Amino acid sequence: MTGKSQKSRGLGRGLSALMADVEPRTSEEEVGTSRRMDQMVPIEKIHPNPEQPRRSFGQDELDDLARSIAEKGVIQPIIVREYPANSGTYQIVAGERRWRASQIAKLHSVPVIFRDYNDTEVLEIAIIENIQRADLNPVEEAAGYRQLMDKFGHTQEKLAAALGKSRSHIANSMRLLGLPEGVRDLLEQGKLTSGHARALITAQDPMALANQIVAGGLSVREAERLAKAPKLAKKPLKTKSSSVEKDADTRALEGDLAAALRMKVVVDHTPGQEAGKITISYKTLDDLDELCRKLSL
Repeated sequence: MTGKSQKSRGLGRGLSALMADVEPRTSEEEVGTSRRMDQMVPIEKIHPNPEQPRRSFGQDELDDLARSIAEKGVIQPIIVREYPANSGTYQIVAGERRWRASQIAKLHSVPVIFRDYNDTEVLEIAIIENIQRADLNPVEEAAGYRQLMDKFGHTQEKLAAALGKSRSHIANSMRLLGLPEGVRDLLEQGKLTSGHARALITAQDPMALANQIVAGGLSVREAERLAKAPKLAKKPLKTKSSSVEKDADTRALEGDLAAALRMKVVVDHTPGQEAGKITISYKTLDDLDELCRKLSL
């Protein structure tokens, strides 16, 4: 792959783009490159990508897929590239679940499609493919967004446009990474939902509250009320602007904006409506100039 094609590819080359790659080619040059497509490769020569964002593979799902593969074979080829560190072997770009299930089905070889991707492209494609397939648990999804931003410089807005998700969904997802490891473990295991986890973000003791939610089988609303309870006890007097308690997402958004602007930010959202207001407080005229500069970018 040339540098020019890498540069023009851009974000968003996920599952749909990968599948478009395997359409029959027509030009003589493309026919020459397609001779290595959809070949059978010994399964022991294929290795998973260590940067694969998906860490958990449900055994029941793998067993179901293995039974299907044993009966009908691998219908969709696994996309691989030559393994950079071990000549003669191959690294999975997309299709690790099919590869794992094929091993359970005791296949000796699997169909593959060869691609010349560099390390950056392999990671980006692996993340986007999983996100688009909704195969990741909430923590893996959030980690995938973080990898795309840290390694490739993508913004939340760019990710939202490329992946067909809202910016608020991506922002809320990434906030989960700030939870204690024990809470993230419960989320990965499916014992907590994303809604439960967002309520825990602003809790005084997220781990204790998470255990209480799991033990009691509490709903998201019940979790939100418990997360607010200690703060309500310390603030018996409410001003007009705080007469309605804010949900966890709104408080987290205030924190994100305050951190980005380095100024106090208050978000007042009218319950049951789309309208609301944002108040930004500055201490000096220099702060005001800086705020105007950021807003004009």
